[in-house]
Amino acid sequence: MGRYTGPVCRQCRREGKKLHLKGVRCETAKCPLERQWRNFPPGMHSWRRRRKASSYGIRLREKQKVKRYYGVLERQFMVYFRMAERARANTGDALITVLERRLDNVICKLGFAPSRRAARQVIGHGHVHVNGRKVDRPGFLVSVGDRISARPTERSQKFVRANLGEGGPAVQPWLQLDAGQLEGRVLALPTPEDAQVPAVQTQLIIEMCSR
Repeated sequence: MGRYTGPVCRQCRREGKKLHLKGVRCETAKCPLERQWRNFPPGMHSWRRRRKASSYGIRLREKQKVKRYYGVLERQFMVYFRMAERARANTGDALITVLERRLDNVICKLGFAPSRRAARQVIGHGHVHVNGRKVDRPGFLVSVGDRISARPTERSQKFVRANLGEGGPAVQPWLQLDAGQLEGRVLALPTPEDAQVPAVQTQLIIEMCSR
């Protein structure tokens, strides 16, 4: 499975927006975008990127923003886009809905992990069960009625309980959390309003991917 292994704050700096790739840390003064001397695109020639972007560049940045927020690479993103194209709903809304259904995103929103990157590690190590079965694929798409829980071992439950104890974002209406049982439930499919991607314009992504 391909994945980005470089510094994640570099991605936020490139997009010029907080993508919340480090969870709570992104809300503190340690975030590079909060520092005057780091609030610019990465690289030696960052001044070149301050030019006016072309129409292609604007569309590319929207797509890259969504890919980096959810932690997917190009090939996997295009699979989700083809799924959205086949849906009866608006393609842009369907794309966001599919991405929101990823297991790593759900684990993060339930508070089992502090960030999506940490959630992928938790899932890969086998600490998460879906409907009583171990699932080790972060890209697994949940469905209505699915139950997501910590593996019934002391190590897994201790890790999840520690993250829940730190406190995270409020659980969204399409999810239900039972903190005592360390279990979450999918009550409904997510909507584009449930996504927390900063100011994304899905129409530009559709125009980019439809070429």
